[in-house]
Amino acid sequence: MLYSEDVFKRRSEVGGSIEVICGSMFSGKTEELIRRLRRAQIARLKVEIFKPRTDNRFHETDVVSHDANSIPSTPVDTSSAILLLGSDVQIVGIDEAQFFDEELPNICNILANRGVRVIVAGLDMDFKGTPFGPMPALMAIAESVTKVHAVCVKCGNPALYSYRTVPGAGTILLGEKESYEPRCRVCYNMAD
Repeated sequence: MLYSEDVFKRRSEVGGSIEVICGSMFSGKTEELIRRLRRAQIARLKVEIFKPRTDNRFHETDVVSHDANSIPSTPVDTSSAILLLGSDVQIVGIDEAQFFDEELPNICNILANRGVRVIVAGLDMDFKGTPFGPMPALMAIAESVTKVHAVCVKCGNPALYSYRTVPGAGTILLGEKESYEPRCRVCYNMAD
């Protein structure tokens, strides 16, 4: 079926979507988020990027990957702040989505229904191997889900788990290679 130019224009004006990039620590989630957002900026689209204020491991404001690539962002305390600050944009990027409150999927839906392309990156599982924060709900409502894998540090197979190497009972422990390592299912279950 052929569509008129007006139909394409209308679809692009209201055709928002939700994309989720998920996986374990060190799998390249943030790298992929930055790549997609940079492409949007090259296309001269209006882009706004958010991260949780609590995640200041690499930089107070920028989203920074493990490969030291970065992109400016706005740190926020709650997901509702994204809705307030993300107006008049075409693309919203959200990093470390697992650290946001359970309202994040609703906020992403509102933005997508307004015609915004929402790109979200986050851990799909915590160190215990259970679904993490709002990520399962985001994956359920997303038009696309990209699951990326790290390399298991024990055997070299694709890793989907973030194994915590330091003691601590709390679900949230901001850390890097000193606290976590990527592991495949077998090596995760054969923990030291």
